[in-house]
Amino acid sequence: RYRIYPTHAQRRRLENTLERCRLLYNAGLEQRKTAYRRQRLSVSKHAQQAELPGLKADAPEFEGVYSQVLQDVLARLDKAFQAFFRRVKAGERPGYPRFRGKGRYDSFTYPQLGFGLKDGRLHLSKIGALKIRLHREIVGTIKTVTLRRTSTGKWFACFSVECEPAATEPLP
Repeated sequence: RYRIYPTHAQRRRLENTLERCRLLYNAGLEQRKTAYRRQRLSVSKHAQQAELPGLKADAPEFEGVYSQVLQDVLARLDKAFQAFFRRVKAGERPGYPRFRGKGRYDSFTYPQLGFGLKDGRLHLSKIGALKIRLHREIVGTIKTVTLRRTSTGKWFACFSVECEPAATEPLP
């Protein structure tokens, strides 16, 4: 987890991206609920992701959000449903996925592309080059980066990396 220091313009773009992700999450949840209630149909993650180009054409405010970030929001919703159905099957208290109100959605992820570290800055597609404090070296190959806003308004970048397993000696 590394602290990032966005400019005012970058902070607005981050906040806008976060809000668009929240709206997409809620719209995806509503679509799934409505489809099941009306026609007993289950809407898949892939079907929802296939609708994203049409959404960007109809709602130009989504143009400012990187496409894979939007796809990851729907994957996050799908993961919530998978956890719900797993708990139902196990006989636990299920907890149906909830709508996210303002201030209740605080992170988004660049899952594969659209980001990079160069010259001490974190470059994000559709946001820009953010100042980042790299207080320790990142070991391994960066796979994803998640941007998170804390309740105090500070921003952090969390990297998921793939590294070689450490060689361990067998115990005597």
